[in-house]
Amino acid sequence: MNDATDSLIPYDEIVQEALRAVVGRVLGQVESSGGFLPGNHHFYITFKTGAPGVSIPTRLKERFPDEMTIVLQNKFWDLKVTPEGFSVGLSFNQIPSTLVVPFSAITAFVDPAVDFGLQFQTAGESEEEPPIDAENDSPETDDKPDGDGPDDGSNVVTVDFGRKK
Repeated sequence: MNDATDSLIPYDEIVQEALRAVVGRVLGQVESSGGFLPGNHHFYITFKTGAPGVSIPTRLKERFPDEMTIVLQNKFWDLKVTPEGFSVGLSFNQIPSTLVVPFSAITAFVDPAVDFGLQFQTAGESEEEPPIDAENDSPETDDKPDGDGPDDGSNVVTVDFGRKK
């Protein structure tokens, strides 16, 4: 029997696209609720800053030339979701910024409130160093989990069909 690397059907791309649709659906629900996150939910979204369709201020692109992680929790505005991606307003060092991120540029999506996470591959991706957090402005009180947060990988789904290393 042939393994996934010999398949003429691009299963890995199909699964990646379906999992990115999860991110779109979740963000779409937040948008339709007026930008309010239910309960303690909040999101860490990592994306490739140089991916096609990404639009971020030059100062952020210079600081994060490859990849950055943003946090959608208390201080964000104007969340707009389309079938291709999302845009959102965030503050970095007290400077308001609008970011446009296609779903295809996302490499990770984590909701630490429920230990849920997805990791994605982008076109031509290889093993790299972990991303640097963007440190967008956060609330005055820090509601981080007590030690057993998303780092334990308990609910992280990694799709890695026949990835050539």
